[in-house]
Amino acid sequence: MTFSSFLCSAAIACGGADDDSPAPVVACSPGGAGGCGDGLVCEEVASAEPACFAPVVLQGRVTDLARRAPVEGATVVALDVNGSARSPVVLSDADGNYEIALPAPRSAEGVPLAASVTLRVAANGYQSFPTPPREALPIELGGDASVRSEGTWTVRNATTDVGLTPLASASAELGTVEGSIIGQEAAGSLVVAVKADRAVSTAVADVDGRFTLFNVPAGEVVIEAYRSGIVVAPQTATARAGEITSDVSLAATGDRLASVSGSVNVVNASGGEETSVILAVASTFQADTARGIAPAGLRAAGVTGAFSIVEVPPGRYAVLAAFENDQLVRDPDEGIAGTDIVFIDVGGDGTEVVMEESFKVTGALEVMAPGADALELLPPGDPTFVWADDSSEDGYELRVFDAFGKTVHEATDIARVTGSETVSYTWAGAVLEPGMIYQFRVLSYQEGRRTRGARTYISATEDLRGVFQVEE
Repeated sequence: MTFSSFLCSAAIACGGADDDSPAPVVACSPGGAGGCGDGLVCEEVASAEPACFAPVVLQGRVTDLARRAPVEGATVVALDVNGSARSPVVLSDADGNYEIALPAPRSAEGVPLAASVTLRVAANGYQSFPTPPREALPIELGGDASVRSEGTWTVRNATTDVGLTPLASASAELGTVEGSIIGQEAAGSLVVAVKADRAVSTAVADVDGRFTLFNVPAGEVVIEAYRSGIVVAPQTATARAGEITSDVSLAATGDRLASVSGSVNVVNASGGEETSVILAVASTFQADTARGIAPAGLRAAGVTGAFSIVEVPPGRYAVLAAFENDQLVRDPDEGIAGTDIVFIDVGGDGTEVVMEESFKVTGALEVMAPGADALELLPPGDPTFVWADDSSEDGYELRVFDAFGKTVHEATDIARVTGSETVSYTWAGAVLEPGMIYQFRVLSYQEGRRTRGARTYISATEDLRGVFQVEE
């Protein structure tokens, strides 16, 4: 449902733009036409009939992380907690500014009720946001987060501004593909452009099912769409360098949805007790960092043992456990059962996919710095990485990845420590690009008589911690 569909007709007035009180004598219909005056919107009201209010507007700015310059023409869409689109796609202007009007249920006094959204942002020549390990922080809409000003409820803060990472390849060599998914349940679908079985671009469909795929290599690509509850037939499109390929139309098929079930075995965990399992589209999976992109709805939360993910569309998926910051990680010991990355194929006949072997997850190595809880800005120079000591280790391996999953540094023989609760390592002579997003990740290992000379991994830092950026 678009925000414009929430706008009430001006044919019947129901209060001025500065009056937040509902007008019970005038009927209005969220999602329909009629009921509100100019500048007002018809919204749901807690324990009451819908009424007319000043709109909620989300404002922010999109910038280039490397140049600190505005990004014009970036697509911005707001998603709800389930990853479904809450808004149409809007474009940033020449100064990088954007503005999104959002439907927002109200209290009887007209104050937006507590709710949160996240942003998905993409632009020509830039990596889309969010891309792991970067996370989209929740943006609060209700209560004190919304400021009443000039006839609207405005939300603007640090979480509404987004910095994008420039791509290494020249955008002139890439094309753009635009289109739409036909169907009412298309909002929030993950759209993927695939070439040679690898995702070359991704997007999220807005409330009208529209999508824009930036940075698509020239030539034929397969456009796929994924979301819990719908099955969409892929289409082939031709991308042209420096041009826009438009009017790609994806439609629902008669294939059936399926369920995926399995179990998780939590071992040696002193912190987290529950984890999550996601189905990441296989073409988006990065082997080096063991992460991928999961479509909306293909997630099981609060998992302590058995899990089931329902209404899964056909496709090939990587099944990832303990992917979020829950103090747990996939057990990195490749020498025991239940620790490999599992790929599954879901057919279109509705047959349940049952994973015969359980996942093993274990307690994570705690990250101290940088990026213990969120993206951290570091000064130029040699960074020092700090994490919690693993009491039974013989040593550590550390790797630093850039925002594109490329390994830019590794140290594979960091000695164990004694008498300290933390371990630190300084990257001497570091070569880090200002504005680039990085992540460090650590593995603890045993090696020696206990393992007959083989290196056996014990634990690791979490998938989405240890993220940092170097300031200019």
